[in-house]
Amino acid sequence: MTDSTLIWGECLSAAITLAASGVPVLPLRAGKVPFGNCRACTGNACGGRPNMKTPGPCLCLAPCHGWAAASTDPDVINSREWERAWREAAGVAYHPGGAVLTVVDLDNAEAISWARAELPATRTVPTTRGEHWIYQGAMQSANAVRPGVDIKSSMSYARWVGSGTGTTVALPDVVRALLVRAPSPARSVTVPVLVGGGRCPHRSPAYLERGIAMAEQRITNASCGVHAAVFGAFLSVLATHGRCGCLTDAHTARLFAAAQAKGESPRHCADAWANAVHRLGM
Repeated sequence: MTDSTLIWGECLSAAITLAASGVPVLPLRAGKVPFGNCRACTGNACGGRPNMKTPGPCLCLAPCHGWAAASTDPDVINSREWERAWREAAGVAYHPGGAVLTVVDLDNAEAISWARAELPATRTVPTTRGEHWIYQGAMQSANAVRPGVDIKSSMSYARWVGSGTGTTVALPDVVRALLVRAPSPARSVTVPVLVGGGRCPHRSPAYLERGIAMAEQRITNASCGVHAAVFGAFLSVLATHGRCGCLTDAHTARLFAAAQAKGESPRHCADAWANAVHRLGM
């Protein structure tokens, strides 16, 4: 038996065991990344998977679309369409949100120390660089919620590295709260104002408040294409309020917080804001 055959057999066996327990699985290639889309699905031309909330069902049976391909169906996992991927697989991934789980991915010793001090004990799985803390309950996924800490749950995948030790406990509010945080203090955004004092032409402060609230809702409701939704919301707010001087740091902080709650990093928020300013010639 060759090493590649051994890896294939181990991956497939682990995947079948996980799927039988209700955990959606998919093969991972070298580098801990999913297999790329097939030719028909390149660029999401097929419309995507139904559970990605994009137009049209994808009838492709291959392990396309990353986390959205994860399955608990043994016929799918053992299918000819998945066989090539399993033969080339370097590991197994799973969709935590699909199993109503949340993985707190701790990348280093400092992050682990923080978790031990701040989070309820739960099932813990050692990883190459740190640990996965697994909780019962799903939430929005996000990267870099604090130094060395990522959240993997809905619309995300995590690498399967073993069952770990300990008992899985309910997802605590302290983990959910990691997505609701103030923008990075390093962020520096200057909002241009009109020459001559920037007198606001709007009818009332309520007009601005309604615009900010609508932009927050637009970002919050984005089920896919979050980057585009954030940029569009920033562009809309700046187009209406960016030249009159009525935007304050409190308003931009609300928009940045909404974007970061959807998984955007502070740097991405600042870049989207700067791009919107540039697009409007401000």
